[in-house]
Amino acid sequence: MTAATGGGHPQRWLILGVICLAQLTVLLDNTVLSVAIPSLTSELHASTSDIQWMINAYSLVQSGLLLTAGNAADRYGRKKLLATGLALFGLGSLAAGLAGSTAQLIAARAGMGVGGALLMTTTLAVVMQIFDDSERVKAIALWSTVASLGFAGGPLIGGVILNHFWWGMIFLINLPVAAVALVAVLKLVPESKNPQGERPDLLGALLSTIGMTAVVYAIISGPGHGWTSAQVLVPAAVGLLGLGAFALWELHTPYPMLDMHFFRNQKFIGAVGGSILVVFGMGGSLFLLTQHLQFVLGYEPLEAGLRMAPLALTIVGLNLTGVGPKIVMKLGTPPTVVLGMTLVAAGLTSIALLGGGTDGSYWGMLLGLVLMGFGIAVSSPAMANALMSAIPPEKAGVGAGINGTLAEFGNGLGVAVLGAVLNARFAALVAVTATSLPAALAAAGGEAERRQISDAFASGLQTSQLVGAIAVFAGGLLAAVLLKRAERAEKALAPEQPVAA
Repeated sequence: MTAATGGGHPQRWLILGVICLAQLTVLLDNTVLSVAIPSLTSELHASTSDIQWMINAYSLVQSGLLLTAGNAADRYGRKKLLATGLALFGLGSLAAGLAGSTAQLIAARAGMGVGGALLMTTTLAVVMQIFDDSERVKAIALWSTVASLGFAGGPLIGGVILNHFWWGMIFLINLPVAAVALVAVLKLVPESKNPQGERPDLLGALLSTIGMTAVVYAIISGPGHGWTSAQVLVPAAVGLLGLGAFALWELHTPYPMLDMHFFRNQKFIGAVGGSILVVFGMGGSLFLLTQHLQFVLGYEPLEAGLRMAPLALTIVGLNLTGVGPKIVMKLGTPPTVVLGMTLVAAGLTSIALLGGGTDGSYWGMLLGLVLMGFGIAVSSPAMANALMSAIPPEKAGVGAGINGTLAEFGNGLGVAVLGAVLNARFAALVAVTATSLPAALAAAGGEAERRQISDAFASGLQTSQLVGAIAVFAGGLLAAVLLKRAERAEKALAPEQPVAA
């Protein structure tokens, strides 16, 4: 049994704490490695290419396997796959912490990505199983809060660890957390799975993995290799062909991994579009802000992380106090999405106009981060709940896989698109051949030229933040319209349901 009469599983809040702890460990490893790059370069003699693969191996494997992992959880049991994910993640962390070469560390990171994919899908699926409708929005809000903590906390925690230990500790610290979470999962989490026992869709799993991995790789590689280079166009073409073949196969197989008819549901489409654009704005903006704080204003990584912390703190504060879920319950999903996305867009605009430039005020940036935090705290749980409620409960694992895939895709798309806008604006203002701001500054002929380059980079940042604001606001309106139409359609059908029964 996964629910008690009148209010979900009796230990649901304790279970939520356990799975949030497991999820936090996975999300921290998306960003924690960035602060260890200098140590890895000196101690493992890692090249730039090695560093890129250390970072990307984790996200590539995780994003490529999310749909497959969600489908496997539905078929074989979410508790089993959650426990397996924790075990694999712990073993991968041990191998990473003890790695003696760059190749060993890259392989260990890929193994951690497998465990991460299992954890990212099963945690949300379990939330959907153990909470009833009256508490599900609040539970999803707390679950989504962990994502913000993981994103913002990675550099901070990594910086603190590296101030006292060697680089391997950023991975070994995962071991006690994974062990505690594994014991708690085995003892507390109830088993649940699709009762229909459908046959595994092996070809669909293969095509989705190839397609998603190739597309995410192309997005990751774009800024470094150039968007028209063969290193980007070839994997992009492979990825699109793979996803196209996946869609065609899913339409014709009797046991699809992803029912393509979900895309006829306006509620599903609205939640998908909104989810992508929230992460698009957040991921792209924070990618740009990190560069602004470090390259333009001269802060160290830990100092930059501390100045970006208000975003995560706002999200955590609103969701832990229940303000975010209360707004969703009071206003309804479509108005909440409009409110949240408008606040995210306003935050991006504030950062661009008040906190940008080489002499921008941090107070303008702080205002923007708080506005973005409020908007994300309100809109993310609303859209995650809309997405998961548009999918049958027996497909909760696949729904969580879709949600995780959207997060990966939206983040990569935000970095790619806003980064391209930044580069185009930067290149239009100054004639430099360097591929990065530090390289351009190093090649500058004097202080005046360095000042001109910094100003051009800051102007590019402002332009890209404004582009992100427009995209988020427009996407929020479109998502709300689709969600509102879906609600009207559901209400129109509701009176007919008793008659049909």
